[in-house]
Amino acid sequence: MKASRLITLLMLLQTQGRMTAKELAARLEVSTRTIYRDIDALSAAGVPVYAEPGAHGGCALVDNYRTSLTGLNEEEVRALFMSTVPSLMTGLGADKSADSARLKLTAALPPSFQKEAQRIQQLIFLDPVGWLQWDEPTPFLPLVQEALWEERRVRMLYRTAAGTWNKRLVAPYGLVAKGGIWYLVAESQGRITTFRISRIQEAALTGHHYSRPNEFDLKQYWEEWVTGFEASLKNFPVEIRVPPTGIQPLIEVLGEGVHQIAARTGRLDRQGNLFIEVSFGSAEEACRKLSGLGHEVEVMRPPALRQMMSETARKVMELYGMKTRDYRRQTTDERQETRDERRETRDERRETRDERRETRDERRETRDEAT
Repeated sequence: MKASRLITLLMLLQTQGRMTAKELAARLEVSTRTIYRDIDALSAAGVPVYAEPGAHGGCALVDNYRTSLTGLNEEEVRALFMSTVPSLMTGLGADKSADSARLKLTAALPPSFQKEAQRIQQLIFLDPVGWLQWDEPTPFLPLVQEALWEERRVRMLYRTAAGTWNKRLVAPYGLVAKGGIWYLVAESQGRITTFRISRIQEAALTGHHYSRPNEFDLKQYWEEWVTGFEASLKNFPVEIRVPPTGIQPLIEVLGEGVHQIAARTGRLDRQGNLFIEVSFGSAEEACRKLSGLGHEVEVMRPPALRQMMSETARKVMELYGMKTRDYRRQTTDERQETRDERRETRDERRETRDERRETRDERRETRDEAT
């Protein structure tokens, strides 16, 4: 632990230059007394480091002292520092290690490359999470990662996309992060399967080890699996008619791929309406997505989907039509109650005026009798 801290301290002084003991203590999460002891240890090991007291003092290395990393060119340095995705490192519990590694790498670079490496980290940031996507809880990701490193089987309770619960004994072959979502590629029951980490409900390491096949290529497997998975989601073709005003709303729902579909298979009629064929996973999915576009899109075929869309529109009309009638009835009743209350208020005021008039008449009669 101390050796790692001493190396990090040395790298900080190489990359940042003069730093106070307080600043170093905050970065290394130790006390300032520990920093001074570490400075002494580095000096005893032959590192030309010194500490100066005073307002402008601090800890520093003598000029031009540094370790060096040779053999890298400028493009390779840029590629190294562009390849880090902080959120994924955090998910794997390697965020601090990644920061430490970048620091050591920066310190070991030639001076001409150090500023470029720091500049890259300010110019490019990789965010793997999609828009409006919430974080998925992955409490068993560290355990699966440990099993992967140690080649140990995992016994787990898994919830499928259909909602069923299965017990599985798996041999992890790899971890994949796609769109901010973690997946486990593993051998289970004699075949390679993909599991979504967030759906693991229970998991435990076993004492049984396995040997990952040398010929298994994680990248190739994942690309083939994604291709097959996407194809399975688009086995329900639908022909739609889109007026000019509906193009942009359709893109907002189905994505920019609409342009490619239109260029490849689309056709226009004399009114400028676009006819294209799009694919969905099911009739229900097609109805759900296309219904939200209202009159901007018309389903041409299949007839069964047109019927489903018509039925959905009828239910929406009934739902909001009923609510409108109820609202109008309620508003009418409230208005009637308001008129009744006003009428009662006017009657009460009239009675009050009559009572006052009677009181004045009685007082006048009393005065007349007294005289």
